[in-house]
Amino acid sequence: MSSPAVEYARQNQPRFLSELKDLLRIPSVSTLPQHRTDIDRAAEFLAAQMRAIGLEHIEVIKTAGHPLVYGDWLHAAGKPTALCYGHYDVQPPDPLNEWTTPPFEPTERNQNIYARGAVDDKGQMFMHLKALESLKKSGGGKLPINVRLLLEGEEEVGGESIAKYVKENPSKLKADFALVSDTEMYAPELPTLCVGLRGLVYTEVEARGAKVDLHSGIYGGAAPNPFIALALIISKLKDENGHILIPGFYDRVVNPSADELKSWKSLPFDEHEYLQNEVGSTELTGEPGYSVAERTWARPTLEVHGMPGGFIGAGAKTVIPAKAAAKISMRLVPDQRPDEIFAMFSKYVQAIVPRGIQIDIRQLSGADPMLIRTDNSYVQASKQAMKEVFSKDTVFVRSGGSIPVVADFEKNLHIPSVMMGFGLPDDNLHAPNEKFHIPNFYRGIESIIRFFQLLGS
Repeated sequence: MSSPAVEYARQNQPRFLSELKDLLRIPSVSTLPQHRTDIDRAAEFLAAQMRAIGLEHIEVIKTAGHPLVYGDWLHAAGKPTALCYGHYDVQPPDPLNEWTTPPFEPTERNQNIYARGAVDDKGQMFMHLKALESLKKSGGGKLPINVRLLLEGEEEVGGESIAKYVKENPSKLKADFALVSDTEMYAPELPTLCVGLRGLVYTEVEARGAKVDLHSGIYGGAAPNPFIALALIISKLKDENGHILIPGFYDRVVNPSADELKSWKSLPFDEHEYLQNEVGSTELTGEPGYSVAERTWARPTLEVHGMPGGFIGAGAKTVIPAKAAAKISMRLVPDQRPDEIFAMFSKYVQAIVPRGIQIDIRQLSGADPMLIRTDNSYVQASKQAMKEVFSKDTVFVRSGGSIPVVADFEKNLHIPSVMMGFGLPDDNLHAPNEKFHIPNFYRGIESIIRFFQLLGS
């Protein structure tokens, strides 16, 4: 497997990690307005990295939201073109008191680097840049294939700007496939390609009762309570077995093939360890008759994420709030459609609203579910590259999560995505003490090097 590019990457591992730490120190939290300058700083940092590598046509592209960063190198005549995607925005670090070390002071412990964004997605996105640097610096300024890079700063808040940009710029983004490193390996030391994603409908349901907050002693028993109304609505969305009660919700669900189910059963999975170390609850829930893999990869879900409103400070305040809200999402599977599911959800919620309550239902974001064919040359080359680096056969899995841009690439650019991720199940995405296993950062760089070399040969 050794090549000048792989050797370059190995010799520069300390610098690559140091530069990643510089990026991780930038608190590019996309959902909080006070971090707008940090978002801009992260975009400029990545543009500078592209210039140092020797990429061309580098732009920090302003949008209605956060900027995109673009660069390319298109001089490999007759070779395929990759569109490398990643995101540099991160989730808020809260709750801060649960971090062992500060979230924006990257810290090494037990061969891991701990920081917000370490694995989601700064560390994984940075592998693309360092693989390209290794190939270019060791290859006389040339790459084995053509590349375009498109990095965004809104993935954690819906990705509206990149969706618009991809739709409006198909010729500028013309490529043969997309490379996405924003997924995880099924288990440590087991090279993994993700070939399926659940879709998403994320909603906010606002309930309004009285025109102002009311004293619960004086008006309690007569005035409608929006929190009670929301609790009643939520209790009717699914039953105690996790079956969603919205009429028509399951009509389009396509079950996995027998071959796919068989391959999932062969994966190394310990349900007790999963319960104890990943979920951390007393027992697992969900639809009976389905394995954990089926429930998290191939079945749709409905979850409640938060209920803002009323009084949540220390101590007591006896108030019936005038309004309250619930943030509710549904993960979708092939062939469910976000627009249809939102319409079904809205109709059903409106039909079960308690008396005295007005409801407003908003869709905050959406994404189509995706399945990637595994018989194309790009998936097969990536499978071979990871096998060479890890010395083990690469497995195919689905993810329970959503990456909306993958559907955008297929719908607007008509290209498949290779989802080549190097995170681990215990990397604490979106949680305190997020980490990235440092050997996987290095092996990810080498895997991408080999992937591009195989395609170029």
